[in-house]
Amino acid sequence: MNRPFNFSAGPATLPPEVLRQAAEDMLDWRGRGMSVMEMSHRGAEFSSIIEEARNDARELLAVPPEFHILFMQGGGLAENAIVPLNLLGAGSADQPMNFVLTGSWSGKSYKEAQRYGVTHLAASNQASGHSTLPLPESWNLSANAAYVHLCSNETIDGVEFHELPDLRRLGCEAPLVVDCSSHLASRPIDWSRVGLAFGGAQKNVGIAGLTLVFVRDSLLGHALPICPSAFNLKTVADNASMYNTPPTYPIYIAGLVFKWLKAQRHQGLCGLAAVEMRNIEKAKLLYDFIDASGFYQNKVDPSCRSRMNVPFHLQDVSLNEAFLAGANAAGLLQLKGHKSVGGMRASIYNAMPVAGVLALVNYMQEFTKRHG
Repeated sequence: MNRPFNFSAGPATLPPEVLRQAAEDMLDWRGRGMSVMEMSHRGAEFSSIIEEARNDARELLAVPPEFHILFMQGGGLAENAIVPLNLLGAGSADQPMNFVLTGSWSGKSYKEAQRYGVTHLAASNQASGHSTLPLPESWNLSANAAYVHLCSNETIDGVEFHELPDLRRLGCEAPLVVDCSSHLASRPIDWSRVGLAFGGAQKNVGIAGLTLVFVRDSLLGHALPICPSAFNLKTVADNASMYNTPPTYPIYIAGLVFKWLKAQRHQGLCGLAAVEMRNIEKAKLLYDFIDASGFYQNKVDPSCRSRMNVPFHLQDVSLNEAFLAGANAAGLLQLKGHKSVGGMRASIYNAMPVAGVLALVNYMQEFTKRHG
């Protein structure tokens, strides 16, 4: 069966192979007579599922041994509170959290953190309408920062840090906290530059309900007294993500996705390297067409365009509804842009095949011929 191409920003499209495996396991996982959703999270069956998912994530993403991989709930928004609650206990009460504001999601992080301590805006791209990224050399970092937070890919605004900053080269010893929700597992991460990274699973890794947290062992044990036990990262790590009932089915789906990602091959590359190369090719195909069209526009500086989320606008906004209706009829779903920025947005995560991007470009060409 030919499925439509789903360009949703999240929850997002999943690999058909994963969906088929999940469907096969739905009533009876590996002959155990029950679904994963029915298992005790402390039983041997689920213990094997979560351990395999953790091991595959570590191998796929090349996560060093000094990092804990935690399976949590609450999404990226909850982590905006969980991070300060866990990292602010190590220093003095006036130690500022530094934020690099580059779009909607880092803006939410900055606002939430103000509830728990002192915040400092180290850099912002608001003057450009979130269409550029401030160079790390221009950041005004606090001398005694508790940590430095950035969102490496802004899902709504379509800007991405293609390389994480090296804070030590900037004279900053604070840990880097990275919200990588919308590009997690789409490219390698330089873990030597990271103190803590987190991401919701529902973009590239699975379904809603699971948040992955990668945290250095040295950052554990510094939670504020008011931090809830279930959100204390040391407690979660000490209990192997089993302090409370974890999101069992989303962890199972993430495990299937990790195996799918590890099996990817492209142009002689394998695993995450193959995934990244394919993502680069998909993004280039769409951006090149938009730039050459004269009918569509992407406002983000080419140096920091997101490979995952491509916002674009029709030059004639009166055609927006016709564009979306035609796209739906052609099996190209959920292309409407976020309400805060308008226009269109194509999210082309790992599971979006090249064929989906080609189908979108072909439709955009045909629409231009009819209305241009």
